[in-house]
Amino acid sequence: MRAGPERVSGVNDMSGAGVELIQRARSLVPVLAQRAAQTERDRMVPKETIADMQAAGLFQVMQPKRWGGHELGLEIITDIQLILAEGCLSSAWVFGVIAAEPFLIALCDDRMAQDVWGRDRSTLVCGTSAADAKNTLVAVEGGFRLSGTWRFASGCDHCDWAFLGGAVVAADGTSTDWRLLLPKADYQIVGPWNVSGLRGTGSRDIVVADKFIPAHRAIKRADVFDSKGPGLALNTAPVYRIPFGQVFSFGVSTLVIGGLQGMLDAFTAYGAKRTARGIGPTARDPVAQLLCAETAAQIDESKTIFRRNAANLQAYAERGEIPPMRERMQYKFQLAFAVERASLLAARLFKAAGASGIYVENTPFARMLADINAGRSHVNNQFELYGRSWGAVLLGGSESEGRDRLL
Repeated sequence: MRAGPERVSGVNDMSGAGVELIQRARSLVPVLAQRAAQTERDRMVPKETIADMQAAGLFQVMQPKRWGGHELGLEIITDIQLILAEGCLSSAWVFGVIAAEPFLIALCDDRMAQDVWGRDRSTLVCGTSAADAKNTLVAVEGGFRLSGTWRFASGCDHCDWAFLGGAVVAADGTSTDWRLLLPKADYQIVGPWNVSGLRGTGSRDIVVADKFIPAHRAIKRADVFDSKGPGLALNTAPVYRIPFGQVFSFGVSTLVIGGLQGMLDAFTAYGAKRTARGIGPTARDPVAQLLCAETAAQIDESKTIFRRNAANLQAYAERGEIPPMRERMQYKFQLAFAVERASLLAARLFKAAGASGIYVENTPFARMLADINAGRSHVNNQFELYGRSWGAVLLGGSESEGRDRLL
């Protein structure tokens, strides 16, 4: 049961590539659902799923055409994530964060793209800026030296490169934040991924021991925020003028609504056959009926807002404009607030499934609720944080005060 019609869009998609990718993503949903329990048990997305996404060309949705990608807009990748999450939220999460990294590479020195895709244009890149406080980044001749530990590297076992965040601290105490790209030979993947939800993302730790990164494999975080970078001289598609912070936020927020859709679908199929003791058939239970309506309405509302905001960001990029700070705050809040409301509805669906719904062998509700709650915990989904920034501006405050929260 879908909340409203499935809509395929894409402002810069004149070739039909976006429509084809949406259809391929839809065809993968039953496969992802079938593998979801295995994905959770293994604590990583199966290699077969990564291969299926590769064969469908999904990871290349935002990769520059110069490097074998589709170079499509934010609306298309958002729709793909919403769809994949219906089958498995962990798999959709890994897709989203990996598929966003080619966008970041497009902003950088083209030698970086040559390093990554020069031999194989299907090479995947992961990324995390969740750095340990003891990490060190030092500017040296020709580049940087980096050491430390980074957490939450989703999908890292399937990738040959990793974007990591680091800060160079000057003698006067001021610091400059960078994003740096390292090959797999320069880091170790360590530790179990033992968490309560999104277990299948395999978001393990990355450890670097005093490795050199050439200057062409680094970009200032502030430049990423302001949609600047040497790569834009060659990668001229408007999509790369969208602020990367917005792209990444869409990548860890919108999929939660897809996960809620999957949970609603599972609940309606389950409820159509269930009779609860003392309540009767779930299909005639007014509490369950109202809950299904509320959930479907929330999904439809969230999708409408996401697509509108993605289209607005693309329109600014088409005009060569940077979106106003106020709108960027609004969009971040709306993403995070949609996730918050989805988590509350998911908890109610889990309760409405009753005692039979807690069996993990026969029903997916516990896994789906845990995955949605884990997604809510991401820093980009803390609606209070972004609500304060946007609300302060609405009350006449300075837009610059909320800039750091958008980086």
